[in-house]
Amino acid sequence: MDIEKLFHDWRNSVKDAAKAKADVVYLTEFRKSKKALLMQEAATKGHKTGQEREAYAYSHQEYLDLLLGLKAATEKHEELRNRMIIAQERIGIYRTHEANKRKEFNNYGN
Repeated sequence: MDIEKLFHDWRNSVKDAAKAKADVVYLTEFRKSKKALLMQEAATKGHKTGQEREAYAYSHQEYLDLLLGLKAATEKHEELRNRMIIAQERIGIYRTHEANKRKEFNNYGN
């Protein structure tokens, strides 16, 4: 097990994971703004009821594209988060293995 590579991969993933999380949060919040903007646009196009405006907003291509972006950002965040968890677990296994080697050495070395 190359512990230096694990540490390197883990450190490199931290910034990417933070950016991916920020993208998820931004798109989640922007989704609400986009819906409101599209509902206003619907009103100017003659949609009178709130239900008509909401249906217009939810079915609009810009809103659907935003959802695809949110999906991609969520997938990226989860992939990076899981990669970091795996690296942390492998580092923990390495530490345990090293501690067991030291204990075994001390037991037989005396």
